Amino acid sequence: MSDLPLSPANGAAADDAPAADSRPRSAVSAGVGIVGIAGLFSYLLIARHAPQIAAAFGIDWGARGPMDGPNSAIASVLACGIPMVLWSLFVDKVHRNPSTGIDWSQRRPWRETVDISLTKIAGLWATWGLIALFYATMRYYWEGNYAFAMDLLERVVPWLLLVSVPYMLWLDRRMVEPHDGCYQFGRWLIAPGQPVDGRAIGHHFRAWAVKGFFTAFMLSIVPGNFAALVTVPMSEALANPYMIALWTINLLYLVDVHVATVGYILTLKPLDSHIRTANPYGMAWVAALVCYPPFILMNGGPLDYTVNGSDWGYWLEGHETLMMLWGVVLVALVAVYAWATMAFGIRFSNLTHRGVITHGPYALTRHPAYVSKNLSWWVGSLPFLVTAGGWVEGARNMVILGLVSGVYYWRAKTEEKHLLADPAYVAYWNWAQRHALVPRLFTRLTGRARPLIRLEPDPRVGPVA
Repeated sequence: MSDLPLSPANGAAADDAPAADSRPRSAVSAGVGIVGIAGLFSYLLIARHAPQIAAAFGIDWGARGPMDGPNSAIASVLACGIPMVLWSLFVDKVHRNPSTGIDWSQRRPWRETVDISLTKIAGLWATWGLIALFYATMRYYWEGNYAFAMDLLERVVPWLLLVSVPYMLWLDRRMVEPHDGCYQFGRWLIAPGQPVDGRAIGHHFRAWAVKGFFTAFMLSIVPGNFAALVTVPMSEALANPYMIALWTINLLYLVDVHVATVGYILTLKPLDSHIRTANPYGMAWVAALVCYPPFILMNGGPLDYTVNGSDWGYWLEGHETLMMLWGVVLVALVAVYAWATMAFGIRFSNLTHRGVITHGPYALTRHPAYVSKNLSWWVGSLPFLVTAGGWVEGARNMVILGLVSGVYYWRAKTEEKHLLADPAYVAYWNWAQRHALVPRLFTRLTGRARPLIRLEPDPRVGPVA
């Protein structure tokens, strides 16, 4: 993506340039994503070959086939997430990071923190109640794929309520500052009229709105995404270049979906994966939500760029060599997209700041997921080719896909507006502007380099933990 428009006052001084020559340290190591994918792929192989594995161990598998059910899909999320958690704790030792807000050497007496913890539990349970009320009110959440997500949450919530009590009592004894947004909301409920930090409560609600909305969405798409890869015969997947590319792309989307699902679930301070700040800008929420159901503008909505169209396999049928090359390009683009999600490890999330990622594809561009995803849509759909409607319909699809890409540019800008309140992201932005491939390419093509920036934190974002 191109860079934010800057005023002269935001340009950094010349003596700031050397600091931008070294790429800032990433908040997540590459190993987290690697072990997560290893766990996911291992479970995928077990699920595909469950009957053969059972026979090898003398287990009566009966007439059952591969483990392609929704519960198996959730098990695959665990197979992806557990190795990432173990790597984060035992290799990266993220629980020791100062950004957790935890002082492990500090263990306050129970009597000093029990009132704080009970207040936070009240705030947390009330927040969960509001999310449950939203789910119950919106019929959309009880239909189609979302029905499984709601059934799963109904089964899990009693255990979360039970575990949240000892977790909060244990954690608050070690927190440097336990009076967070959850505490402030609980205090507002328990002691009306007492002074509270409204900005902290706002952050608390925004963070849980993100978690509530996107966790349900991710859980709803995990089973279908997983089952398709478990059940498809390899003879069918390897039938021709088109099917090989399609199977590989689906596998890469499996990576994206599972790592993202783990990220939305594991927003925990002891893992340093908590939400530092949630985006406070309304336009950022609009730009993000129009890309997801039930608000989505694409896929049958007013920004559907596939009307009277078909995909690359249809248009390139009979051209074996060209189809192979096209498939390689598409797979490469989707691979970058999945790699961008994988780079976040257990910290993936829309509309939030959970640490600055600088490794992997983020060393090439600040928005590798958006760039690769949009290019894959252009390459895969060939919007200018249509089966009916002639050049007018093709022109419409091109304009509409251009608008879709514009939405993602908008998302990138609103996300950067939020993240630039953190000096760590400013350092990464400045480094990327000088050294990352895509910003340098834009500079070369336009002949105009943006100055480095230095921005004061926006009070609407609040302090970054």
